[in-house]
Parts: sequence; structure tokens; C-alpha cells
Amino acid sequence: MSEGAGRQGIALSEKQRIAWLRLIRSDNVGPVTFRDLINHFGTAEAALEMLPELSRRGGAVRTIRIASRADAERELDLAERHGAAFVGIGEPDYPALLRQIDGAPPLVAIKGNRKIAGDVAVGIVGSRNASIAGAKFAGMLARDLGAAGYAVVSGLARGIDTAAHRASLATGTIAAMAGGLDQPYPPENIGLLDEITAGNGLAVSEMPFGWEPRARDFPRRNRLIAGIGLGLVVVEAASRSGSLITARNAADFGRLVFAVPGSPLDPRAHGTNGLLKDGAIVTTGVADILEALAPMREPDLFAGPSGADEPQREAIALPPSDGDRGRIASALGPTPVEIDEIIRHTELPAATVYLVLLELDLAGRLHRHPGGLVSIAAD
Repeated sequence: MSEGAGRQGIALSEKQRIAWLRLIRSDNVGPVTFRDLINHFGTAEAALEMLPELSRRGGAVRTIRIASRADAERELDLAERHGAAFVGIGEPDYPALLRQIDGAPPLVAIKGNRKIAGDVAVGIVGSRNASIAGAKFAGMLARDLGAAGYAVVSGLARGIDTAAHRASLATGTIAAMAGGLDQPYPPENIGLLDEITAGNGLAVSEMPFGWEPRARDFPRRNRLIAGIGLGLVVVEAASRSGSLITARNAADFGRLVFAVPGSPLDPRAHGTNGLLKDGAIVTTGVADILEALAPMREPDLFAGPSGADEPQREAIALPPSDGDRGRIASALGPTPVEIDEIIRHTELPAATVYLVLLELDLAGRLHRHPGGLVSIAAD
């Protein structure tokens, strides 16, 4: 395997880990909100104390649910009993490239060989209803990438994902999951997951143990695949498929997107051929991938700031006034806008705007969109 690229970092204390888990499991707190809360209040403990007041000021109609210390301790104990652990975004065992994406999960559950988290990975995804040729080609790419020192990340689904995982068991594979680490999907791949976590592989999820994956959870898994890999290869994909969502995520994260061309007569090639029209890299063998990724494997690529290392924004001594809140709320509408546009439009300090957006978010009145855009929720 390649040398670990992302092993630097500072471990959380047990107290911090419990507070982080409580915060991310509380109502209306997603990865971006988590980061902004830490930036404004310095610690997860301080942020937890402020949640009721912030949500009230944002216009919440009911009391916000805050995850209890007992709930967090039970979840950590359950992970330990399953041979897993929760790692924070600034810790050495957090997947190296994932920490750099917009909205990276502050905590992920991992199980297996933790060294794989620091390896440079390439994603391979595709059709669940894969052709024999497609599955064979995905396996060939996975084996060749492993031989070249890359880990292979995929989503543990049937078809292309399964072929990619099996072909990279010996060299290193990462399974990104939509549910808890104890709730693999599909059930037929439970044995494959056991092979991955017992050998030279790693399972990763941002969901709680016991969480059964639902349709709305798979986009989270797709973001993990796109964020963990330096590039993403799509082998077979229909015109509307999760693989294409993963490809869009990868492009948004600045990753290289590769696509294997297929017959125009095969519906499983419509998505990949469409990616090629949109500028994906034509892939007919592993050399196409290795050549394109070679310039990106510089050591300093992994040394950038993580979401947990961002400097705190300028603090404000007093809560924003009702007038300031009204100006910011009036500037928002159903159309997503950049936060910098709100700052320019209202001519209010950035710290005030970010804090009011936090209040609205915690009250369930704000929608966050890719690219850092925000919009007001319909009443």
C-alpha cells in the first residue's frame, strides 16, 4: 500500500468526543451548522449550552431536542462493542481527503484497518444491475489501482461496487455506508463487509449504529465516496442513477471524474456516455486513471486546513437586534444565495449575519444548499 497521506492530527479527549457526538446528533445540526457553531462559540460544550437560546431567537415553534450525554455514551459504547470507533475531522484516523470537502462530517464511525484512512483512494461506482463485462472491467481497474498503491472506495452495493470491493480486498478497500456500520445494505453483502473489516479494509459511516438506511440516506453515502477519493471512476450508469449523483459530488469537490464508454444501445451506458460528453476523462484502462492522477499525488495536497481547524469568526458581544434579524430574513427568499451576498446587501457585520443564519437554521427555518448557498424555508 501507499504511505499514509493523512496521518497528522490531534486526538479528541473523551469529553470532547462526547460533546461533539451530542452536538451533531442534536436537532437541526448538520455538518455546516456544526462547524459554524464551533467557530462562533469555541467548543462543542459551549455550543450545546447555546442551542435552546439560538433556536428560540430564530423563531422555533418548539423546544429543540439536544442529544443527552447518556445517549452519546451509549452510542460510543455500542461502537466499541462492534469493534468500531468514532473519529473527529481533525484526528489522524479521519479519511485524509474527506476532511477537505465542503460540509465534511465532523465525526465518522470507522471499523477495520485504520491505516487505510490515510491512503490515497480512488472511487469506483456503477450500476447495481451490472453486465458481466462491466463487473469484470471494474474488478480489473480495482486490482490495477491497488497494485499502483491506491485504496479503492465504493458503496457496498450490488454489481459494480461489489466487484470493485472484492478485487481490492488484498490491497485495500473502503466501504462507505448509508446506514449504521451494523446495518449493511444490501443484506447479501454482510459477508463481504465482514471480509473488508477483518482484513485490509475499512468501513465508514456518519450515521448512528442501528440506523437502517433509507432512500434519503444514500446521498450522504455518495458524498462520502466522492470525498474520500482523489478521483471517481464510473463504469456503468443509467441516465438517472446514484452513480451520476456521486459523479456530480466529485466534480463539486474538485476531484477528477473518469467514465468508461459503452454501447449507445445499452441503457447502462447512457449515464457514462453522458459524463464523457460533459468532460469526464475517457477510461479504457488503468493507465488513463494513473496518468491523470499522478500530478495530484503531491504530499502537500493533504496538508490543507480541515473544517475543525478554521479560525473562529469574530465574536459579537451582544445578540443581534430584532432589526438586524429582520433585515437578514427579508434578504432571504426561496432562491438560494451566497452568504457574502447577504452581507453586502444588508451591510451588516459578517459575524452578525452568520449568527442570525445559525439561529434560523437551528429553528428549522433555513435551507442550506451545495456551494454554501442558503435560502429561507417556507412557513
